[in-house]
Amino acid sequence: MERIEALKLVKTQLTDHRYQHTLGVMETALTLAKQYGADEQKAETAAIFHDYAKFRPKDEMKKIIVAQGFPEELLQFNAELWHAPVGAYLVEKEAGITDPEVLAAIRYHTSGRTGMSLLEKVIYLADYIEPGRQFPGVDIVREIAKENLDKALIKALQNTILFLLKKNQMIYPDTFFTYNELIKTLEDC
Repeated sequence: MERIEALKLVKTQLTDHRYQHTLGVMETALTLAKQYGADEQKAETAAIFHDYAKFRPKDEMKKIIVAQGFPEELLQFNAELWHAPVGAYLVEKEAGITDPEVLAAIRYHTSGRTGMSLLEKVIYLADYIEPGRQFPGVDIVREIAKENLDKALIKALQNTILFLLKKNQMIYPDTFFTYNELIKTLEDC
């Protein structure tokens, strides 16, 4: 699917603010893909569609999670996580995107996972550091991303985990597992 067609389709699913965020994620993903050697076309597509299901009704997302066999434990965690796996499913069904790498990048852009591909890392980080994001710690992650993708991911995950801890919110296990794997990988280098 061409960029203009994809953006047009996504725009119908998002608020104006979230659409601007999507444009920022797209540009950031392209920059990171070029820098770290990820497939630029796949990065662009995954970035455009990463929040496709963001504003779907929670009841619809719950039904899809159960019907598609996603881990039902997901329903015990913050609903902000749901739009990623549901989005990957809907992007395939409604937009006809079938590339498994693109769909995985969409599916794991909120939680991370062990064994993340380069494309998955690019989309996760692009979503976190796009220029419209303004929160404590994001500028540090942006600087680290200029030098080392995995170290930037570690810092983003640390920030996310600390934020959730301070709010007394549960942390999805895949987020911890992703953090632990990246730390171990750096220690082994």
